[in-house]
Amino acid sequence: MKPSRPLELNDRRLLICLGPGGVGKTTLSAALALNAAIDGRAVDVMTVDPAPRLLDALGLTAGDYTIQTVALTGLGAARGARMRALKLDPKATFDLLIERHAPSAAARDVILANRIYRNLSTTLAGVADYMAMERLLELHRYTSTGLIVLDTPPAREAIDFLDAPRRMLELLGSRAVTLLSAGRSALRGRLSVLDLAARAVLSAFDRLTGLHLLGDVQTFVGSFDGMYAGFAERAAQAQALIRDDQSFIVLVTTAETERVDQAIEFIEALTQLGLRVGAVAVNRLMTPLPDESVIASADLPAALKRKLKRNLDDFAALQQRETAALDRLRDRVPAGTRLIAAPDLGREPRTLSDLAEIARSLHVLDRE
Repeated sequence: MKPSRPLELNDRRLLICLGPGGVGKTTLSAALALNAAIDGRAVDVMTVDPAPRLLDALGLTAGDYTIQTVALTGLGAARGARMRALKLDPKATFDLLIERHAPSAAARDVILANRIYRNLSTTLAGVADYMAMERLLELHRYTSTGLIVLDTPPAREAIDFLDAPRRMLELLGSRAVTLLSAGRSALRGRLSVLDLAARAVLSAFDRLTGLHLLGDVQTFVGSFDGMYAGFAERAAQAQALIRDDQSFIVLVTTAETERVDQAIEFIEALTQLGLRVGAVAVNRLMTPLPDESVIASADLPAALKRKLKRNLDDFAALQQRETAALDRLRDRVPAGTRLIAAPDLGREPRTLSDLAEIARSLHVLDRE
């Protein structure tokens, strides 16, 4: 690696942070947001991960799903700095979407009271992914916000999250939605054998269980008449946003062989979706080790010097493995992808000051 240089992301409007669990993705998301805020940008950071760690790290109320302001006092932030954070509440976002876009108050009440809707809005993972995209679009409309940092769910779930707009567009154009939203008279005479079989299964299930599932599903799908175009339009906007030149995907990892292999696989999976990783952030890098001569010249008992020397040798071996993992990562990531280094803090970051220390230490490793 060549010498490092400061991290600059002033040309970006959206940072999407991805990575497996356990690599410090949430911490790095907060640090990247704080780094930009301290430089004087107006930043919003949102977590899609159901764990409340991002808000905890920022010293905010974990149970509050509204946008909360992060106090930057005492951090040396430049003029114009502003930082806000929020945790996604999928059901509240979906409810608000219905209230805002339902064609009438009656349609709104029918949807919100429908048991199919109540179950979908609280339990279906795909709905949560799409609601995150709706919330992201809402944040993106704030003209006062210069940068949005998005902390996604761990690993494979993040792939589903990024693919949510495409899947929503596919669903809205599917035959199932067309079939269920059509009236009974419109269905007569033009249903295929498969369509009839699907309705027969649902009808038989209704008779056996008494749940009236077919009626509820038809009511649910039909109540969205007039709203599908809006859903499709916003899904297309979200799909375009995550692929925009001002959007930047940051893959978080650590300098361990297994994690580096996961990162490489993740990049390949994203490439198959047509998404490019703009940077790989290597978290918890070891700090430079002291020279043996420092221990030798120290005024310490000989037994303690020997113990310190053994510890130094152990850490040197760890650092050699770390360097090898970094070299492998450098060789495998696509050309043009930045490598961001985040040195190990030496302790679990628990306060805003800890996050600020990480933010100030972030830098780009120039690749040979």
